[in-house]
Amino acid sequence: MTVKSRIRAVQEKVGAQVNARQHISGRSARRQEMAEHIVRQGSVSVTELAESFAVSVMTVHRDLDELERQGMVRKVRGGVTAQASNVWESNIAYRLKAHIAEKDAIARLVAGLIEPGSSVMLDDSTTALAVAGHLAEAAPLTVVTNFLEAIRLLAGNPDIRLIALGGEYHATHDSFLGLGCVEAVDAVSTDVVVVSTSAVSDQYAFHQEQEIVLVKRAMLRSGGRRILAVDGSKLARVALHRVAPLADFDVIVVDSNAPHELLQRLRDHHANVQVAQL
Repeated sequence: MTVKSRIRAVQEKVGAQVNARQHISGRSARRQEMAEHIVRQGSVSVTELAESFAVSVMTVHRDLDELERQGMVRKVRGGVTAQASNVWESNIAYRLKAHIAEKDAIARLVAGLIEPGSSVMLDDSTTALAVAGHLAEAAPLTVVTNFLEAIRLLAGNPDIRLIALGGEYHATHDSFLGLGCVEAVDAVSTDVVVVSTSAVSDQYAFHQEQEIVLVKRAMLRSGGRRILAVDGSKLARVALHRVAPLADFDVIVVDSNAPHELLQRLRDHHANVQVAQL
């Protein structure tokens, strides 16, 4: 092989490598944009995605398979959704955008139930994150949580003593779970624990994922006063796993957008239901 031939072969190899990297980079960017589009819309058809991103239906299916593997979305017949089902919890990106006003109203009410100088444990729900955003109003406080976003939010507040619960990090929920987290929860005891769940029936609070259920149950064991904070979209629903009977909670806080008949059913089964006004 001549020198020119060797140079040409090297150039072709380098060019192929560059093209491959660009292809992978373009595919990753498309999948990220696709995930953001699905989160914004809630549910989208495969045909719509193919048209929006100018790719084949087969390419869309490959992209969705990867996004589903990452826990970002859930494929359904003819399309894809970021919304929860009774066996699948929504990705954190979707939950952060859902029912924002309702969660903030609930958070303001819950923060008012917390005494300055006390300790409070927050789970990894976006409703508890909204509560974290109002805890400065009740400071000084000691706050215990496994939610990384809540840790970031509270870390800079000099009036809050922050205890981060360890465990295995789960990107889908942006939180720490597993045996290590359960053991960390069992090692502390707080004045108040605030949890939210994916579904609430007349008698039970539910969640889709076993690992999250185990952590929430441990938190309820470690809290003196137990507050269940749920927006109205969670009412009259069930999910795969029971977290706890509603009777285990001292207070249930719901937003005023919840249907009146569902609020009444909840009050029929629990003595202390407080409604947060939007």
